[in-house]
Amino acid sequence: METKDMMMTSMLTMDKGENEGERDKGREEVVGEEDGIQQENGRLMLADGLADRGPKNLTSSSGQQVSNGFTTSTPQSPREGPGSAACSGSTASGPGGGTGSSVPLAGLRTLVVQQTSLERPRETWSKKMDFLLSVIGYAVDLGNVWRFPYICYQNGGGAFLLPYLLMAVFGGVPLFYMELALGQFHRSGCISIWKHICPIFKGIGFAICIIALYIAFYYNTIMAWALYYLLSSFRPILPWTTCTNSWNTANCHRYMYTDHNVSWSNASTSPAEEFYTRQVLQVHLSPGLHQLGSVSWQLALCLLFIFTIVYFSIWKGVKTSGKVVWVTATFPYLVLLVLLIRGATLPGAWRGVVFYLKPDWEKLLSTPVWIDAAAQIFFSLGPGFGVLLAFASYNPFHNNCYKDALVTSSVNCLTSFLSGFVIFTVLGYMAEMRKQDVSAVAKDAGPSLLFIIYAEAIANMPAATFFSIIFFLMIIMLGLDSTFAGLEGVITAMLDEFPHVLAKRREWFVFGLVCVCYLGALSTLTYGGAFVVKLFEEYATGPAVITVVLLEVIAVSWFYGTNRFCNDIQLMLGFYPGCFWRVCWVAICPCFLLFIIISFLAFPPEVRLFNYHYPPWTTVLGYCIGVSSFICVPAYMVYHLLNAKGTFKQVQRFL
Repeated sequence: METKDMMMTSMLTMDKGENEGERDKGREEVVGEEDGIQQENGRLMLADGLADRGPKNLTSSSGQQVSNGFTTSTPQSPREGPGSAACSGSTASGPGGGTGSSVPLAGLRTLVVQQTSLERPRETWSKKMDFLLSVIGYAVDLGNVWRFPYICYQNGGGAFLLPYLLMAVFGGVPLFYMELALGQFHRSGCISIWKHICPIFKGIGFAICIIALYIAFYYNTIMAWALYYLLSSFRPILPWTTCTNSWNTANCHRYMYTDHNVSWSNASTSPAEEFYTRQVLQVHLSPGLHQLGSVSWQLALCLLFIFTIVYFSIWKGVKTSGKVVWVTATFPYLVLLVLLIRGATLPGAWRGVVFYLKPDWEKLLSTPVWIDAAAQIFFSLGPGFGVLLAFASYNPFHNNCYKDALVTSSVNCLTSFLSGFVIFTVLGYMAEMRKQDVSAVAKDAGPSLLFIIYAEAIANMPAATFFSIIFFLMIIMLGLDSTFAGLEGVITAMLDEFPHVLAKRREWFVFGLVCVCYLGALSTLTYGGAFVVKLFEEYATGPAVITVVLLEVIAVSWFYGTNRFCNDIQLMLGFYPGCFWRVCWVAICPCFLLFIIISFLAFPPEVRLFNYHYPPWTTVLGYCIGVSSFICVPAYMVYHLLNAKGTFKQVQRFL
């Protein structure tokens, strides 16, 4: 490395009259061989930005280092950071310092062009809208439809919007913007990006991939349930409207809008509830997590079909998935609009809207309300899953990711708010029909709100078959977008980390990854699979991903440095991030994430599903699964320190 630096410095400090012809010749050869790289290769465009539009302070003799891994005084390849430094911000003479004289930017520009032109151009999005729809489709998922409306009415209705917006402005959106900027500048997945930022934290990338796999194990099962409902909807009479089926019990009470003499009691169960629990899930055949039972072959086939769609949508990269999202990301909005219009015309719809938005200002004094707001905005926008890094890495280098972050995060929050009207107009109709309060109808959270309450409401509407088909098709579309994104985050990370092994075998790698996800999801397809889904969602993935993102924002803001990160953004976008964003990245976002983690530990959720209370050993099991994902962060730190050259200096610089 030292020899290479000496050679590079020697090349750049030669007499201008001697090497001018060689540099021009090299530039002509590069342009002739790879004419389109400047639009696709972010490193090359960075070199042009340094000469044409870079900030003036980067040309000073202070030796300030640009985050791509080279300084103005000791030039380096943008793909190569100091080999013995714990973070890429450290050079041979110490952080932020340089030992050589200032090198003209023209020489640096020539060197970068000659080196980066030898690299394989990175794939890019076909259109800007492909990227925007992919990000929106990832952020807008099933949680927007069921989790936000439920949490909103549970935590003060309209008053909940205040802590929700505050948490979005000071926590969610800055993290969202940070990941888009990181991915676009370094053009790397969540693993290899750390060699440009701070190599000792590379374990964060591996942790993100493991968490993404855990999510794939249970998230796609919900789409399999929706597919089962979709296939069951192609009949004149929906199967969850009658109590004469083989799975029904004596407590089943049929409730149709034409029935006026049926009395509803606390012991009554609806046909929709029994169809969901006894026919789709068959949860009555499993006593709990200690005895899950057999795999449901119907759900296994449904999940196989879901993963088949996923594979052929992402196997070729963002060129294909960017086209699929034009359907999967836009269709749900059309369905939401249709269902909103239909729900608003139902009798009693106003009761649901009032219940949804009626503010209870006293609840703002309750800590759990702020905890729910922070957790909801975090999981809704979805930083920390490696997806935003992967998607942004395929953008042109000078793409305005700042505007993208504001637009997509705003669309996500507005979609959540709109979904509340779609859900609660129907809940008001159900309360009017049952002659109950809306709170009694909306007692179920999570998927039950969709597969029981909303399914029953659809069954009571005229043209029930049509509305059932489009509703469950919407659920599948919402889930597919997030699955595409989650797996693409893992694929991009692995291909960038092992390009020589996987770059030409992408289709086979994606096939193997999908097979692993399907096999890992088999436990969620058993009779007790719903218990496994709840365990993964509450304990195994939630706390783990928040912990990983906390480590990520600390590594970027404190170790890599906010000033260096802001310089990167200025090179890309032409403007320096304002004081608000810098304060959020340095202090507010870490406090925001730490608040969620401490609150979760201080007030652990009481997990219950279908009258099954999770025993203490299941909580321990869930935490162990979560810890198994981010344990690789400290493990890689130890590995990096012990195997790097000059171990003592590594430890000294890290401390």
